[in-house]
Amino acid sequence: MILQFFFRQMSLSQKVNYLQSKGVSLGSRIKNGRKLHIYMVRNLFVEVVYKNDDEHGSAEKVHILSGLKNLNSYLEKEFKTSF
Repeated sequence: MILQFFFRQMSLSQKVNYLQSKGVSLGSRIKNGRKLHIYMVRNLFVEVVYKNDDEHGSAEKVHILSGLKNLNSYLEKEFKTSF
């Protein structure tokens, strides 16, 4: 919970730097023609959309999910809406 509180207070670039240095990349997926990258830091899961889909560039937005249960629910919902 403390990590999530401090993470939400960071700027977008600080969040991405933190994820890339302290987090674990879980992979990527395609949604609406865009590549989304998912990172994990402890019990915090974050989906990142990069400008021009370039993970070495700057980020456009992040979507924060707290806990594995929330991540699973989110991915199941996304999977169901893709069909």
